[in-house]
Amino acid sequence: MLPVLTLLSEQPLVFVFALICLGTALGKIKVRGVALGPAAVLFTAIGVAAWADGQGTPVEVPALVGSLGLMLFTFTIGVACGPSLFRSLRTAWRLVVSVVAALVVVAVVGVMVGLAMGMDVPLIAGTFAGAVNNTPALGAAVEASGSSVPTIGYSVAYLFGALGPLALIVLALRHRSADTDTPPQVVSRSIRVERTEGFRTLGDVNEWFSEQVTFSRVRHEEDGPVETAMFDDPLRVGDVLVIDGPTNLVEEATTLLGHVSTHHIERESHRLAMRRITVSSPALVGVTLGDLRMSTQFGAAVTRIRRGDVDKVAAPEDILQMGDRLRVICPADRMDSATAFLGDSARGNSELNPLALAGGMAIGALVGLVTVPGVGLSLGVAAGCLIVGLVFGRVGRVGPVALSMPISASQALTDLGLLLFLAQAGTTAGGQIGAAFASGDWVRIVLLGAFFTSALVAVAYLVVRRLFGTGGTKTAGMLSAVQTQPALLAFSNGATGSDARVALGYAMIYPAMMIGKILIAQVLGSIA
Repeated sequence: MLPVLTLLSEQPLVFVFALICLGTALGKIKVRGVALGPAAVLFTAIGVAAWADGQGTPVEVPALVGSLGLMLFTFTIGVACGPSLFRSLRTAWRLVVSVVAALVVVAVVGVMVGLAMGMDVPLIAGTFAGAVNNTPALGAAVEASGSSVPTIGYSVAYLFGALGPLALIVLALRHRSADTDTPPQVVSRSIRVERTEGFRTLGDVNEWFSEQVTFSRVRHEEDGPVETAMFDDPLRVGDVLVIDGPTNLVEEATTLLGHVSTHHIERESHRLAMRRITVSSPALVGVTLGDLRMSTQFGAAVTRIRRGDVDKVAAPEDILQMGDRLRVICPADRMDSATAFLGDSARGNSELNPLALAGGMAIGALVGLVTVPGVGLSLGVAAGCLIVGLVFGRVGRVGPVALSMPISASQALTDLGLLLFLAQAGTTAGGQIGAAFASGDWVRIVLLGAFFTSALVAVAYLVVRRLFGTGGTKTAGMLSAVQTQPALLAFSNGATGSDARVALGYAMIYPAMMIGKILIAQVLGSIA
């Protein structure tokens, strides 16, 4: 095997993709119904690097490859989650503060345990960084202490830090069927209006339901034409409406306004057409749906937006992304014009938007390098790219420049970046494990590291699930962020089919945990 190892050590690009291939294949193997998924790339890399080091032929993936992967991963996660994250934080900031408080408490108790075990503070700092899987925290500890001792603690504690939380993530996902934040199924129904008290127009009904329902067609008279529904249309007794919305709200609207109609006017009209149209025109990306003036231009109603695998009721303030699929109802003779306006090209699902991608990652890297005066703290490129990605995703557009990307293209880049980072991080940790275990302190490091990891994840689980009642799917993403460990996110995505709530939970917690861990390691290193 030595010739093979020699080849891999001399050809790092061959090595990184061979690792990804082998790790991905192993990740598909299920044990008691559970498969590691892409996370297996990390553990494969650790094992291969440790074995090669023992053979006297170290193999390693260049650090630049890992940094590029981490930047791709965090930036595209941010872009995808930006539109929903800021809305969530308006009500979830207490949760974020509580999880950070849990991190501080566990760190303080862990330091006391380490001191009681006779460990030096630099070693405790490194063990903390490894147990919480945070390389920037290790860098802060090494720099503040002026010693390489933290690296030993980091290397020994890292593996359990990546593996240990899997048990609680699996537990959280077992209860995901009971999640109350599951995106509701959007349905259509014909309603016969019998009561109009309090409602003058269809727009009044839309506002009553907080814009969570909408209307596609209306017939005002028994023998009248079926027309595209507009919010300024008057609501009259005897009207037949087609309403779109979540099942429970459609039921409520039916009871409020009248009863289910036996006239399915969506099938009766030959003047109107319905089409799913893909947004592929760059000029429309980052623009709100209301600003398109679809009703004025084409006599059209947009009732649903499909983003990724999720359908939602369209609302005027929704910011469009490249690749969104709009459900459009308009006069048949104007449908082609509406289609041309929106684009409707398959290219809209795969357009990378290189200007936003490269520019955003460059800005993110610079943000990560900025040092906070008086603290000597820098966030690192991962947190910098995540923050910039979140802002890009939320803003959507600056003047003529679109800042977002299609969900499908973003997901592909997220997966690629994650795999590159896991391969590099695994070989780095694996190459250090042998020397670390040669240290006489390895037993104490393992015990303290297991405490840091287990206590932090267990307390975070109780806070997120029991105190705040967060659903199991989003909890899995949050626990992955508590560890700032992309491998855990990869496992959660694999187990849920890349449910958007996993990435949202991860993005909500990650920046605060990254900052908290670096600060704690910085303080511990300074004490030394």
